[in-house]
Amino acid sequence: MDQLSAGVPVAIHLETHIKQDDDVSDYRLDVDGQLVQMGDNLYLRYLEPNQETHEQTPVTMKFTPDGAVHLTRNAEAELRLHFISGKRVTARYQTPYGIMPIETVTPFLETSFQERPFSGNVKIDYLLYAGEELVGNYKIRLQFTA
Repeated sequence: MDQLSAGVPVAIHLETHIKQDDDVSDYRLDVDGQLVQMGDNLYLRYLEPNQETHEQTPVTMKFTPDGAVHLTRNAEAELRLHFISGKRVTARYQTPYGIMPIETVTPFLETSFQERPFSGNVKIDYLLYAGEELVGNYKIRLQFTA
C-alpha cells in the first residue's frame, strides 16, 4: 500500500438510492478517481458530472481507521456529511445564504478494502434530518478498483 501515499487511479462505480417523502430516485455513476493514503486515513476523490449544467463537482470520501466515513461535496453549496454506524451526527451544509444545520443518522455502515488489486466496497444507509424533520432516506453503494 506504499504507492497509496502518492495516489493511485481507481475506477469508481457508485449507486445512490434516495427516498424523500413519496419520491424515489436512483442515481448511477461510473467515473475515474484517485485514492490517496494520508496518515491512517484513506481519501477517495472524484469529479461528479452534472448532466444539466455540464459542470463537475469535486467529491471526497474520507475513511478513518475507526470505521467512520466523511463525505464532502464542494459545489455552489458545500456539503459535509459524517457517518458513524448507529450514531446521530451533526453535519454541515454551507449554502450561498449561510450554514444550514443538518444531521445524519446511520443505521448501516460497512467498508471493506482488499490489497491485490487494491479495491474497496462501501455501503452506507443513512437518514438526513434538517432540525427534527426527516429530509430523506439514502443508500449509497460504492465500489472502486485500482
